[in-house]
Amino acid sequence: MSRAPAWTAHVASQRSAATTGGTTRVKVWLAPRDAAGLRALAASVSDPASAQYGRFLDTAQYAARFAPSAATVSAVGSWARGAGLHVDAVGTDRHFVEVSGSRSAVSTAFTAGLQTFTLDGHTGTAPTTAVTVPDALGGQVLAVTGLDTVTHRTTPAQEGGRGTSTTSSASPSDLGPPAGFVNSTTCGAYYGQKVDRTDPAFEGKHLPYSVCGYTPKQLRSAYGVTATKRTGKNETVAITDAFAAPTIEEDANTYATRHGDKAFRRGQFSQANDTTYDPAKVEECGGNGWFGEETLDVEAVHGMAPDAKVAYYGAASCYDDDLLNSIARVVHDDKASVISNSWGEPTYVVVDGVKTPTIDDALVQAYESVILQGAVQGIGTYFSSGDDGDEGANTGVVSPDWPAADPYVTAVGGTALAVDKNGQRRFETGWGTEKYTLANGAWDPAGYLYGAGGGCSSLFTKPFYQQHTSTGCAMRGVPDVAMDADPTTGMLVGETQVFDLPTRFGQGVRYGEYRIGGTSLASPLMAGLQADVQQTRGRIGFANPMLYRLGKRSGVFHDVRPEGDAGNIRVDYVNGANADDGTAATVRTFDQDSSLTTGRGWDDVSGVGSPTAAYLRAASGR
Repeated sequence: MSRAPAWTAHVASQRSAATTGGTTRVKVWLAPRDAAGLRALAASVSDPASAQYGRFLDTAQYAARFAPSAATVSAVGSWARGAGLHVDAVGTDRHFVEVSGSRSAVSTAFTAGLQTFTLDGHTGTAPTTAVTVPDALGGQVLAVTGLDTVTHRTTPAQEGGRGTSTTSSASPSDLGPPAGFVNSTTCGAYYGQKVDRTDPAFEGKHLPYSVCGYTPKQLRSAYGVTATKRTGKNETVAITDAFAAPTIEEDANTYATRHGDKAFRRGQFSQANDTTYDPAKVEECGGNGWFGEETLDVEAVHGMAPDAKVAYYGAASCYDDDLLNSIARVVHDDKASVISNSWGEPTYVVVDGVKTPTIDDALVQAYESVILQGAVQGIGTYFSSGDDGDEGANTGVVSPDWPAADPYVTAVGGTALAVDKNGQRRFETGWGTEKYTLANGAWDPAGYLYGAGGGCSSLFTKPFYQQHTSTGCAMRGVPDVAMDADPTTGMLVGETQVFDLPTRFGQGVRYGEYRIGGTSLASPLMAGLQADVQQTRGRIGFANPMLYRLGKRSGVFHDVRPEGDAGNIRVDYVNGANADDGTAATVRTFDQDSSLTTGRGWDDVSGVGSPTAAYLRAASGR
């Protein structure tokens, strides 16, 4: 059914996982009935050029036509029990059957040859032989996930500011408030308000200090939401992340009211969290290290669409099959029409100099079985494009991230946005940062830091909606669209944290605010903006065919190109909390994103560009 992960051939195993204790839980993903018909319908209902455009199904109609049958579920369950495994659960719309057992039993049942490996400092299990199921089930099973616990861990795509105090006592694994971080006050309320004339000029110019963090009001204004008077009324946006911060709603309400917006009204925010936490996975995933991501996602969506409902779905872990299960739950509930996912993983790793993929066709099919259901129901799935540029420096392989590269996903790239004192876009260029530090009275290059993910996939062919777009390659190009992501021009967020040192927010467990970025900001911003579009037109569904169609019109998107300042001066507290140990100034450049570049038309940093008021009007038909 699927081969062993390619990387296992280049890493020495430590021992047979079957000889070690513990319970192993896996998900057996089932093939939809009429997979070809599902794929065809997803394309036709999403394409503005199709007569079926916008004729979406509801969950019951999907289940009647495409969901795996009850007989298939029963057959998988019977076989699993006969192999000595326990059937734990059946996924929504019968997407999977979850089974568990001893590692030995699981390894034998799937002929997996489970072994224990350590890769990049992380220890887990992985198959060493082809994973199989009985021939009678072969055509009905897409993939088995949970056998490889070395890779398939996702990380939130947030960057630039979420640090920790040097003496933090907050434990990531306890799922309590995370360690605190405080931005210095050497920053501007809007772009260019303050210029650094104390430090040396950079490339002949004294640069502005970074912004303190844009507020939702500034972002709504810059992207045309204010001009169109949209608020996302009657729409619902879903967010998936790992775990769930206990103070998400409280923090979002505090943040909104502090910055002139309304708190969530009763019933406007909801949570549907899978709290079957495995303590080992909580530790592996960094636990409350996800809480800043969740806070950002909720506050960004609420900020861009203040009247939209926000539904948070917390996964049981950061492993991609648990997160995919959260997307499946969103799609089954069918209340949200936009899903923002600010997480992902590299497509490749390099082991002993050999490039090996971390995903395979079976996993892709499992993902697409859920994402395509969403598409035929009018639900758009948005993913951050990643924060490591072309991934070359991070993994040694130039490639876009997964799942952003999937052709049925809307990949949201990142920009550096300058918002002036009137709330207008002064310029918007690519997010890609080279860092410079002061040394002997001059700016000394410290190398590439981070930038928006993108590039050409080596796994997915060029989809129909990109056929007439110059992407520079014959394969799927990433991203599709972009919004603000540069941490230097990032958004201000508010979160309950643990401040071990005295700060301007107090000491101990306190609410505090800081600036943050990453394409994990861009994705929820875009999701919220799409809710504003849908306010007057109804569901968009899978947005890419519409985005590329509108991208051919002049002025609908801001064409992201090299423009504006070379960068900004960022000043940080050395201890991450206050000025007692001094501050450090660095230059953070704009539009230097590894091998990725911005330019006229589509590019591999920003896709077709960033939204404008003209986009909101054109996409809504008004």
